[in-house]
Amino acid sequence: MPRKIPAELGRAALRECTLALAASQTPPRQPLATAARYLLQVLAERAPGQSVEVRVPPFGAVQVIEGPRHTRGTPPNVVEMDAPTWLALATGDLSWAEALTQGWISRSGSRADLTHLLPLQP
Repeated sequence: MPRKIPAELGRAALRECTLALAASQTPPRQPLATAARYLLQVLAERAPGQSVEVRVPPFGAVQVIEGPRHTRGTPPNVVEMDAPTWLALATGDLSWAEALTQGWISRSGSRADLTHLLPLQP
């Protein structure tokens, strides 16, 4: 099991990334990785379960939301996006509907909808 990212470290990385993105700059890789993993961790804590896999390659993936458990192969319910999109969704800077319309989210399966969980506001 991966080590838990302390909230202070996750929030500091998130602040650094948010400032860079607001200035139309690419955040440094390490803070971006930490922020993405931290927000995935928060999502997993708030919506425990194993029916939907949320992927933010190459930084991480979590299984969330109660329901039918998936154990082998590609899960039937998958949500995937890049790290800047994930940060924007999790913080409320981007809506689920807008990200879908823009094609920034790839999803499959009838349960692959995080609308009711976002924003996280960690």
